[in-house]
Amino acid sequence: MFSTMSMFSLTAITLAAVSPVEFTAAKPVWLEGRETEMNVYAGFRAVIDDAVSEPATIRVAASTLYRLYVNGEFIGHGPARGPHGYYRVDEWKTLPWRNDGRNVVAIEVAGYNANSYYVLDQPSFLQAEVVSGDTVLAATGAEPNPFVGFPISERMQKVQRYSFQRPFVEVWQLTPGYDAWHTDPDTCPRTAPLSVTAAKQLLPRGVPYPKFNVHEVGEHLATGTFTEGRPKDRFRDRSLMNIGPKLKGYPKKELELVVSEIMEEAVTSEITPVNKPLNPDTTLALKAGTFQILDLGTNLTGFPCLNVVCTEKMRLALTFDEMLTKDDVNWQRLGCVNALLFDLEPGAYNLQGFEPHTMRYMKLMALSGNGTVSNVGLRLYEHPDMMRATFACDNEALVRIFDAGRTTFAQNNVDIPMDCPHRERAGWLCDSFFTSRSEFFLTGETNVERNFLENFLLPDKFDHLPEGMLPMCYPADHYDGVFIPNWSLWFVLHLGEFAARSGDTTFVAAFKPRVEALFKYFSGFENEDGLLENLESWVFVEWSKANEFVQNVNYPSNMLYAAALDTAGRLFDVAEWQNKAAAVRATVRKQSLKDVFFVDNAERKDGKLVLTNNMSEVCQYFAFYFGIATPETDPVLWKRLLDEFGPERQKQGVYPEVHPANAFVGNMIRFELLSREGRSSQLLQELQDYLMYMVERTGTLWENIQDNASLNHGFASHIVVSLFRDILGVHSIDPVNKTVHIRLTDVALSRCAGSIPVNGPFVTVQWKRTNDAIDLYCTVPPGFTVTIDNMTNKTLNRMNMPLF
Repeated sequence: MFSTMSMFSLTAITLAAVSPVEFTAAKPVWLEGRETEMNVYAGFRAVIDDAVSEPATIRVAASTLYRLYVNGEFIGHGPARGPHGYYRVDEWKTLPWRNDGRNVVAIEVAGYNANSYYVLDQPSFLQAEVVSGDTVLAATGAEPNPFVGFPISERMQKVQRYSFQRPFVEVWQLTPGYDAWHTDPDTCPRTAPLSVTAAKQLLPRGVPYPKFNVHEVGEHLATGTFTEGRPKDRFRDRSLMNIGPKLKGYPKKELELVVSEIMEEAVTSEITPVNKPLNPDTTLALKAGTFQILDLGTNLTGFPCLNVVCTEKMRLALTFDEMLTKDDVNWQRLGCVNALLFDLEPGAYNLQGFEPHTMRYMKLMALSGNGTVSNVGLRLYEHPDMMRATFACDNEALVRIFDAGRTTFAQNNVDIPMDCPHRERAGWLCDSFFTSRSEFFLTGETNVERNFLENFLLPDKFDHLPEGMLPMCYPADHYDGVFIPNWSLWFVLHLGEFAARSGDTTFVAAFKPRVEALFKYFSGFENEDGLLENLESWVFVEWSKANEFVQNVNYPSNMLYAAALDTAGRLFDVAEWQNKAAAVRATVRKQSLKDVFFVDNAERKDGKLVLTNNMSEVCQYFAFYFGIATPETDPVLWKRLLDEFGPERQKQGVYPEVHPANAFVGNMIRFELLSREGRSSQLLQELQDYLMYMVERTGTLWENIQDNASLNHGFASHIVVSLFRDILGVHSIDPVNKTVHIRLTDVALSRCAGSIPVNGPFVTVQWKRTNDAIDLYCTVPPGFTVTIDNMTNKTLNRMNMPLF
C-alpha cells in the first residue's frame, strides 16, 4: 500500500562473494609514519618512459580522496565511497597519453583521518598502477617503476573543518610552477620515504564515472569594496569550537590560521551592480580591498577553477553560496565555511579546488595584493547519464521543473544517493528511498542505490550504535552515538523497492540478518500495546512542528514501523512480521484517530498513555501512505486533505490546528497521494505552486519550502518520477517482469512526450489531445509488454508513427 513497485518473496540464501578486484602489482603505500595523521596532503607520481599504446589503464584505490592527472590534464576525482574496511577501485582508461613516451602520471591524495558524515575516518593510503595489456608500466610499492611520493606542503594542514559534517577547508600557499611535477618528466619533486601499509579489501567502483566538464561563469553580477572590521557575533560553529574525541579536527588554538576569522573581518562596504555577460577570457581586476561577484546561472556542484595573474604577493579568497543574501555572498550560511584561501607569490596560476562544492554565486576577494582573474568556472562533478531521459510538454513551467529535478539528481548521485552536495554530502536513509526512484527513471539503472545498500551490508558491525541499529547516514562515523531510529525503517522500505526494480534476489536475501537484528532492536521498545515507545536518540519525522511531537508514543513512527514490518514480511516470507504489521496498524488507528484527524503522539502520565492534541499535516499523510487510513475508511479526512490542504492552506487559514508540512518529506508524500487518487491535473498545478519559486531562484529543488536550508536536495529529484508517472502517464515500469503500464489522465496539457531508459533501450511515450480524442504513440524495449488505461473521457487512437 506504500509502494508503486510490486513485491515478491525471497528465500534466505547466502550472498554470493563480492566480485573480486585485484591489482596486478601495486601495493598500498603512504608517507612513512603518517598513516593516521589528520589532513595530510600527499603527491605521488610515476614517469613512464616507454611508449604507451592504447588501451592503457590506471587503477586507483585510496583513502581518503584523490585526484588524478596525466601529462598535466585533469582526469578524475575519487574514489566511489565504500563501507568500513573496504575500498572501491577506479579504472581510468581514456587518457591523454604521449605515444612517444615520457608520460607523467600524477596523483594527489588527501588523507583526512577525521570523522564526518561524508567520508570515513580510516588510515591514509594510495594503491595505484598503470597497466597496458599484461605489462605493468608503474605501480605503488612495486619495482621496476614505483611511484614516488612526497608531502604537498602547499596545502595547509592545520586548518578548521569545513562543516560539522565534512572535514577540512582548503588553504593554499603557492609559488609559480608549484604543479610542474604534473607535466614535466624532468622536474623531480621532493621525495619522502613511503611504507607499504596493510593489504586492503577491494571492491569494484560499481557506478559510472562522473562528468567533469567545466561550466563557465555566465554573468558578472557586481563589484565592490570591503574594509577590515570586527563583527559583533563571531563564527562559533560547533565545527570550530567542539573539536575533541567525538568530532576530530585541530583545536582552534592549534590552527595555523582561522579562515572564518579572516573572512568575517572583511566587511562589505559597497556593492555596485554590473549585470553583464562574462566571456571566459574576460580579465577582471582585483585590487586589495575589492571583490567581484559572479553568477553561474544555476546552482551547481564541482571544483572551482580560475586563472590568476598577480604582480605582487596576493591573498585571494574565493567564497560561494547557493543564493545571495542582501545582494552579497554569505560564506557562513548553514554553518559552513564556504571559502577557499590562496596565498600567491607573484606569477601566473591555473587554480582548481580539490573538494567539490555547491554554488550559484562566487565572490572573488583580494584580501591583499593586486592581480587579475579570468576563465572562472566550475569543473562539474555529476552523474554522467542525467541527460538520457527526456521530458517535454506545452507547459514551460513543468519542463523547467523537470530540468531542475534532473540537475538536482545529477549533483546528488555521483557514487551514492546523497541528501545534499555541499554541507554534508551524506548518504542518508529516507532521502535515498526517494532519490533511488529518480535514478531508475532517469538512467534506467540501479547502480548508485546498489552501492549505497551494499555499503550497509558489508560491515560486521557499526561502532557507536546500539546492536542492530543502522546508521542514519553512511558511510559515516558517528562518534557521538547519534542516530535516527525510525530512519532505519525507511531502509527496509528502500530494500523492498530495490528488490522489485533490480530482481537481484541473491543480493537482497543477504540482508535478512540485518533486518532481523533491526527488528530485534525495536522489539525492546514495544510497549504493552505493541507500539514503539520512548525511542532513543534523535527521533525525526520531518522538518516541521511534527518533530516536536515525537515522545512518548509517536504515531507517525509507528505507522512507518508497520510499513517496514509488512515489507520485510513479504520480502523474506516471514508471516510473523506481517501479522505484527497488521496489529500495529490497527492499534495506531484505534489510539491516534481523534474525531476526523490523526494525532501525532501520546504522552505517558501516571503510568497511562494520554493522547495529546498535537496534530501535524505530515501525520495525516503518513496515515494514508502507510495504510492506517484509506479513502474508504476515512472519506471525510481524505476529501479534506485532497481539496482543502495544499499550497494555499496556510494563507487561507484552513484548519490552523493542523501544523503544516514541509518539503521534506510531507509535501512529497502529498504528491504521492494525489498520484494514487489519479488527480494529475491537481498535481500539475501543485507542482508549480510548491516548486517554481525554487526553480526560478536556483535551478534546483530544495530541502525545505523556506530558503534557510539546503537549496539542492537529492530527495526532491523525485519530482521527475511524478512528471513521468502522473503527467506523461508512464505509471510503472517493471524491468523484472518486462511490463510497462501507461495510465492516461486528464491534465491541462495539449501534448506531452518523454523517453525513459531501461537498461539501454527506451520506453518512449508521446500523446496529443484534440477536442474528442487523444493520439498516443509508444514504444517499449524488446520483450516488454504494455498495458494502457485510458482514464480520460476521450477516444484513444494508437499511432504507428511518432507525433513529434
